[in-house]
Amino acid sequence: MNVKAAPARLSTASAGFEADFQARLHWSADTDAAIEQVVADILADVRRRGDAAVLDCTRRFDRLDVDSLEALELKAPELRAAFEALPVAQREALEAAASRVRSYHEAQKKASGESWSYRDADGSLLGQKVTPLDRVGIYVPGGKAAYPSSVLMNAIPAHVAGVGEIIMVVPTPGGEKNLLVLAAAHVAGVTRAFTIGGAQAVGALAYGTATVPAVDKITGPGNAYVAAAKRRVFGTVGIDMIAGPSEILVLADGSTPPDWVAMDLFSQAEHDELAQSILLCPDVDYIDQVQREIDRLLPSMPRAAIIAASLNGRGALIHTKSMEESCAISNRIAPEHLEVSSREPHRWEPLLRHAGAIFLGAYTSESLGDYCAGPNHVLPTSGTARFSSPLGVYDFQKRSSLIEVSEAGAQPLGRIAVTLAEGEGLAAHAEAARMRLR
Repeated sequence: MNVKAAPARLSTASAGFEADFQARLHWSADTDAAIEQVVADILADVRRRGDAAVLDCTRRFDRLDVDSLEALELKAPELRAAFEALPVAQREALEAAASRVRSYHEAQKKASGESWSYRDADGSLLGQKVTPLDRVGIYVPGGKAAYPSSVLMNAIPAHVAGVGEIIMVVPTPGGEKNLLVLAAAHVAGVTRAFTIGGAQAVGALAYGTATVPAVDKITGPGNAYVAAAKRRVFGTVGIDMIAGPSEILVLADGSTPPDWVAMDLFSQAEHDELAQSILLCPDVDYIDQVQREIDRLLPSMPRAAIIAASLNGRGALIHTKSMEESCAISNRIAPEHLEVSSREPHRWEPLLRHAGAIFLGAYTSESLGDYCAGPNHVLPTSGTARFSSPLGVYDFQKRSSLIEVSEAGAQPLGRIAVTLAEGEGLAAHAEAARMRLR
């Protein structure tokens, strides 16, 4: 395959760097108006007709012609059979990955997911009660590729959080089921699973149908139609995030073999033509070496055309003045995946404030985080790591404040409340507090 990849070559020393840098970063999360209209119509139809609407969409988009939505449900014996049908190596890899993901999220729950309370000097109890969601829906992509890792990353933290029911939806165009996806659902403890996808699956989870139960929250990535649907049903249900194209940013000091870095850039570029791969490095000779490795390795990649389109359209190799400047630029980008490919990764980590996940050291490839390191691979994209976090146990829990005011405590608090309520002109608020004063 005769494909070429020439990521933009930028230098922070160039007078035009800022404009070129901003142009390379720009990606609009606005949904196409035509997509929005299609999604709005599908959701309205699902809300009105339930199962029948989902079946119509499944026939239209996934080419699956069945008489009932029950025929699209994957029962537990089928999930177990899929697991048992896998080669031993795949079964062991799936179980090992699941074990690491579960261990990480169990530690996360202990650190941040427990209820707490204390009593103040007046004997009043104040605290927080943490409870899991009752039922969640996880969307697993199934169009261009199959993602068993997404099953683990969405279902396991929900399971660890204590969610009562986990409902999985996954499109199977043409009826082609991926054994690894089904096996991952078995390993991760999915309660029920349906072979439906797209906006109709999001609508079914949000509103409920005769067959698909309504959930409290929907997590997991999908295409533009799925993202638009999640945006529209937010408020009826919770959602995790609106995911944009995948991203990787590599901070390199020139000490890592350049072919490793080239392949790491490929690892995100192969997802999507709109994915973004950026290298920041103060060594211009090393950047040249990485470009040579890109040229050498690209023809051997099965998804070479997608990688080339991604690197040509949104990729960049940026020459910086120093690693400190590289860290500052990284914070401006706030990437989904951030590799610190350096001899001294812990020297630079304190300077890095915004990233979905930070991968420290040359041996920590982003792909290990995608599959089996343990931390969640559902990460904020498109600069939202400035204010968002990876998917975690906390996304499947909610918090209720606990307040128990003693008689003694009601005296000073009541006087404060009376004063403030009267200042706001809310007489009933003031009187409710005043009634409890001695």
